[in-house]
Amino acid sequence: MHRKPVRPVLVVIAHGSRDPRHAATVHSLVRRVRSLRPDVRVETGFLDFNIPSVQGVLESLAAEGVRDVVALPLLLTRAFHAKADIPAVLRDAPSRLRIRQAEVLGPSPLLTAALERRLYEAGLAPADKSSTGVVLASAGSTDPEAIAVIAEIAREWRHTGWCAVRPAFASASLPRTEDAVRELRALGCAKVAVAPYVLAPGFLPDRIARGAAEADVLADVLGPAPEVARVLLARYEAARTPLLAAVGA
Repeated sequence: MHRKPVRPVLVVIAHGSRDPRHAATVHSLVRRVRSLRPDVRVETGFLDFNIPSVQGVLESLAAEGVRDVVALPLLLTRAFHAKADIPAVLRDAPSRLRIRQAEVLGPSPLLTAALERRLYEAGLAPADKSSTGVVLASAGSTDPEAIAVIAEIAREWRHTGWCAVRPAFASASLPRTEDAVRELRALGCAKVAVAPYVLAPGFLPDRIARGAAEADVLADVLGPAPEVARVLLARYEAARTPLLAAVGA
């Protein structure tokens, strides 16, 4: 008689913030993920500022006898945290754990759909699309790969019917949100909307909001949008398959 294989535990790894809105949004997203997949155990760990820490979550799972874990970075691009911080934490995990690091969430057509959802929730109508310029406002990074990804998302999103789409960054890179807003005005877009390409509120999203002062519409952060939860689960499924194959499941 064959036992049904146990699904790997999904550990969502968030950056953490002193701003309490950050952790609250992360937990809200994780609750949505759990509601979509009640058969998957989902835990949350933070790299900094909030508890539980990633290390604490992994040590607790190992103490329970858990063997297989998918560690999923709650990040939109493969920048420093995905390439350095998180792998370093995972290397220090208890040796009994078999851990596979999932890919970051972006880019994904589902995330673009979530951006549009937030814009419409903020007051835009689908009929406004062709006359509206959009600022795709990211937190920013010193990593060229991450910056290139944001620029490519903006180029591809433009082809879905917007007047124009421009990338902007709250830190590390240029242009800033306010500069992109002015550029879209100069291009002649009837409306300008700012779409924060960030997952949770905090210091840099607040800077994006300030930069959107001259825009007509400011969307909310992606947060617990259903599309984000679906991307998260897709990354989990892609990462868990090799783990299951390794144990003959």
